[in-house]
Amino acid sequence: MLHFVACIKQVPDSREIRIDPKTNTMIRLGVPAIVNYFDTRGVEAAIQLKEQFGGRVTVITMGPPTAEQALKECIAMGADEGVLVTDRAFAGADTLATSYVVAKTVEKCAETWGPVDIVFCGKQTLDGDTGQVGPGVACRLDCEQLTYVEDIEELDPTQRTITVRRHLEDGVQRVKAELPVLITALAELNQPRRASLPGVLRSVRYKPVVWTTADFPDLDRNKIGLRGSPTIVSKSWVPEARQVNTEMISGQTLGETVDKLLERLDESHVFEALNQV
Repeated sequence: MLHFVACIKQVPDSREIRIDPKTNTMIRLGVPAIVNYFDTRGVEAAIQLKEQFGGRVTVITMGPPTAEQALKECIAMGADEGVLVTDRAFAGADTLATSYVVAKTVEKCAETWGPVDIVFCGKQTLDGDTGQVGPGVACRLDCEQLTYVEDIEELDPTQRTITVRRHLEDGVQRVKAELPVLITALAELNQPRRASLPGVLRSVRYKPVVWTTADFPDLDRNKIGLRGSPTIVSKSWVPEARQVNTEMISGQTLGETVDKLLERLDESHVFEALNQV
C-alpha cells in the first residue's frame, strides 16, 4: 500500500501581517493563522494520488498545540492521519533544526503506518520564505528530491517510479525518479479542493496524534530548538516606503490614448534614455 506524507506549517496570514515599527519584528498577536499556501498543494497532490492508486495520506506538522487546527483542515480535505510534533524543546528552531525533526517524524510515520513512498512539502513557507526545509528533509532521509514541481505526469507503483515536470528559472525539466522521493510543490501543481461535508464532520471529531521529544528515544537534543539552530538574525528592518507618482492618460479612442501616451513619454525624455542604453 502506498504511503504519502505531506508536511505542512501553520503560518500567519500574509494578508494580515504587520510589522512593529519599533522592534521591526512581525506582529503575530491578532493575526489569523492559515495552512501555508504551498503546503496545501502538497496535501492535495497526496490525496489525488491516494484516490487514483489507493494507499494512505499522513499529514505532519511541527509547532505549538494550536497547530492542531491546521491538521484538522487537512483531515477535512481527505487526509487519513494528522501528526502534531510539539514540545517546548523544539521552540526557536531554524531550518536546519526543523528539517532534522521533520525527517525524524517521517521515519516514525514509516515505523507506525508503513514505509513512506512520497514526501510532499511546499516549495517554501510564507513566513520564512527560505525553501530550505524540504531539501533538508530529503538529505536527512537520503532520498531523491524533486524540487519546484508543477505537474506529476505519471506514477507507476509497480515499477516504483514517478515522472514529474519541474519549473526552473531557465526552463522546464522533465524528470523520472525511483521511489521514495521528496517533492516540493509549486502553486501550479494543483488547486486544493474544498472540504466535503463528511470531511468537515470527521475533522471536528478528529484528534491528531501528538508526539513530543519523549516519543523519539534516539533524538539528539543538540540538533533541536535553539541549541541546534546556528542561524543568527543580526539585523532586521522595514524598507522605507517610496512615493511613486502616477498619471492617468486616456482618450476618446484607443488611437487617441496611444498618441497621448507617446507624446507624454517624449516629453519625459524616455525615448532619449532608451537610445543611450
